Amino acid sequence: MGGAEEYCDATFNLFIIISLNKYHKYLDLTATQHYCCAMIPNLEDLASSPWKVLPPGIHSASLAEVEATFATTLYRRELFAGLVAAAEKLSAAGCPLLYLDGSYVTGKPCPSDYDACWDPTGVNPTLLDPVFLDFTNKRQNQKIKFKGELFPFGFLASPGKTFIDFFQTDRHTGLPKGIVLIDLRNESFVANKGVQP
Repeated sequence: MGGAEEYCDATFNLFIIISLNKYHKYLDLTATQHYCCAMIPNLEDLASSPWKVLPPGIHSASLAEVEATFATTLYRRELFAGLVAAAEKLSAAGCPLLYLDGSYVTGKPCPSDYDACWDPTGVNPTLLDPVFLDFTNKRQNQKIKFKGELFPFGFLASPGKTFIDFFQTDRHTGLPKGIVLIDLRNESFVANKGVQP
């Protein structure tokens, strides 16, 4: 490495150190999702959970990132195609945010489906597919149409716990775990039309 490169590296490193020292009281350096466009983090072991899970927190990702990380087998691609169909319908009704959970976003080799909850803020009820509010027969109609289960995020999943909170607790251990946030306002569903199982 030459003198100019070393100077640039040293200057950049000094800038980072000065910046961190100056602004550290305003930054939570453990929560990278708040400050950059970090990809979905690696799954990690969680006590006695049977498979790896996302680290605690809400991790922003695009549908493309979800596909690259979790649609890794033919069956997972089928589930992903259902997720994209659901996301497109929710987006068309005005839904801004979709939170993805369930064994689909874990290391479980063959998840039965995915679980998600959606933000009803700004949703036009006349444009919302009625299946999103059909919770009969263990949400069988949602599973048939979208290959997963979807709930408004403010609905109670258990006494005193909304779905968005419920999803952030590992069901096997009771410990905190992560979920994925997909901002539907940033998605282009024309680009996802070619998603095939």
